[in-house]
Amino acid sequence: MTDPNADLALGGLTLDEAEREIYAHILSRNPEHDFDPKISRVREAVELLGDPQRAYKVVHLTGTNGKTSTARMIESLVREHGLRTGLFTSPHLTSVRERIQIDGEPIAQDEFVRLWHDVAPIIHMVDAKSAEKHGPRLSFFEVLTVLAYAAFADAPIDVAVIEVGMGGAWDATNVADGDVSVITRVALDHQQWLGDDLAGIALEKSGIIKPNATAVIAEQSESVTPVLIKAAAEREARALWEGDTLEVVDRQPGVGGQLVTLRTPAARYEELFVPLYGEYQAHNALLAVVAVEALLADGGPLAALNGETLEAGFAAVTSPGRLEAVRTSPMILVDAAHNPAGIDALVGAIEESFAFEALVGVVGILSDKDAEGILAGLEPLLDEVVITASASARAIPVDELAEIAEKLFGEDRVRRSESLPDALDQAVQLAEAEHDMGAGVLVVGSVTVIAEARVLLGADKRKGTGRAR
Repeated sequence: MTDPNADLALGGLTLDEAEREIYAHILSRNPEHDFDPKISRVREAVELLGDPQRAYKVVHLTGTNGKTSTARMIESLVREHGLRTGLFTSPHLTSVRERIQIDGEPIAQDEFVRLWHDVAPIIHMVDAKSAEKHGPRLSFFEVLTVLAYAAFADAPIDVAVIEVGMGGAWDATNVADGDVSVITRVALDHQQWLGDDLAGIALEKSGIIKPNATAVIAEQSESVTPVLIKAAAEREARALWEGDTLEVVDRQPGVGGQLVTLRTPAARYEELFVPLYGEYQAHNALLAVVAVEALLADGGPLAALNGETLEAGFAAVTSPGRLEAVRTSPMILVDAAHNPAGIDALVGAIEESFAFEALVGVVGILSDKDAEGILAGLEPLLDEVVITASASARAIPVDELAEIAEKLFGEDRVRRSESLPDALDQAVQLAEAEHDMGAGVLVVGSVTVIAEARVLLGADKRKGTGRAR
C-alpha cells in the first residue's frame, strides 16, 4: 500500500508539514476579526465550484452566545437519526480542522490537504479578480467557509449544521440557504462591526432567515423581537418562538449535567439528560430539538422525535471549552465566555452546579472585548484573580488589564502573570494553599486563552471532552 503522505504532500512535505503550510497561508489573509463585510467573493468562489452548499440540507445558526453548543447538539441529534452530517463552527481550539467536521469528527488530515489542492486554484482565481478591482483577497474565514462547503459536498453528507462567523446577512456562510434557521439570544458583542444598537444587530442576524424556510428563535429582548417578527413575516417563513410554542418546562441540575423537560409544537419530552451545565444549555437543547423536528418535517407538520434516539443523541454531545472540567485536585474549569452576557450565564451555571469554598480566576481578554464588563461580571464569583494574556496579538497587555481588574476587585485580590503557564501555576498554588480540596480554578475571558490552557493541561488530547468527569 502506498504512503498517503507521498502523493498528498505539498512539494514533498509530510501531511503534518503540509497542513501547517496550508494553515499558515490561510492565516496570512485578513483575519476573521478584520474583513470586508460582503459575500460576493464567497458567492463567486462557490459558484465556480458548482455551488456545493446546495448539495445538502442546511441548518444555519446565528445569535450572540450559545451558537456552538446548540450547533453541536443539533449535529449529534441529526447523526443519531442515521443521517450523514457536516458541522462548521468557529473558532477552533487546537487544530483548524476542528472547524470542518464530518460525522462528528474533524476532517481527516489527508482529506484536508487533498481538499486544499482541489479548491486552492478557485480561491486564487477569485483573489486575482478581486485584485483587478483593487479589492481584498478572500479572508481567513471566507476561505474556510468555501473549504467547508466543498468538503461537505465531497463527503457527501445529508445535512450541514452551519454556525455563522459573525452577524448574518453579510456573513460568508450566508451563501447557503438554510432549510432551518436558528437564532439564539441576541446581545451586544463585536460592536466594532455590528454596532451598539440591538435592533440593528438583530436585523443583520435575521439575514439568515430564508423565504419559506423555518426559523427557530430563542426568547429575545423587547428591542429584538419586533425585528425578527418582521423579517420572518416578510420572507413567509414559519417562525417557532421560545415562550410561545416551545419552552423549557423544567430542569434539574445533576451530576455531569442536567435533566430537562421540554415542550415543542410536536411533543413534550420528559427528563432528557443533557450532559452540559447551566440553564442556558437547557434552552440551547430546546432550540436543538425543535430545529431537528423542523428539519425532519421538511416543511410539513412537525412530528415528535423518538425518545431513545433523543437520549442517545444528547448523551454523545460534548462542547469543548464550554464550562469544561479539564483537571481535578484542584478542579480546573475552562470557559470561552468573552462578553458580559456570556459571563452572566457562566456565573449562574457555576453557582448552580459547583460548591467551591473558593474560586481563583485566570483571566485574559482580547482588545476588542468589553474588558470592564467581563471583569465586573466575574468579580462576585472569584475570590482572587490572576491576570494574564494569551499569545494573540490582540490580547490586552497584562498591566493594562490588571489596572482595570484592580479597580473592580481591589489590589489585594489581583495578581499578574505575563505567562499563561505561570498564571495557571500561580492560580493552583493560591487555591491549594488556602483552601485545600474545596477550591477551584476558572480560566476565562477569551477563546485564545482557553485554547492555550487546554493544550497546557492536556485536554486537547482527550476524546469526548466537554463535560465534567
